[in-house]
Amino acid sequence: MPANDPTTGSAPRFPLGQTVMTRAAELTLDPEDMRRAIARHHAGDWGDVCPDDQAANEAALEHGDRLFSIYHSRTGVKFYVITEHDRSITTVLLPEDY
Repeated sequence: MPANDPTTGSAPRFPLGQTVMTRAAELTLDPEDMRRAIARHHAGDWGDVCPDDQAANEAALEHGDRLFSIYHSRTGVKFYVITEHDRSITTVLLPEDY
């Protein structure tokens, strides 16, 4: 069983694959905010998504679909963390990058 993440206290629920960020996210977001969001996403804490998207993420864990989370930085900037259906890549991006 995977070790618990010290940030979330939870075990990872799926593979992240390669973790990348868009240029806009890199220039806008604090690396610590991104790291914490990725850890939450990895643990299945989908952040600020609506209940329907939470349910879709839970189903995606079972069926191998894309996983989508929404977070806010400490300065209030909204950003997304998306893991592709094949779990090959996880991307941090701003809404305007989507």
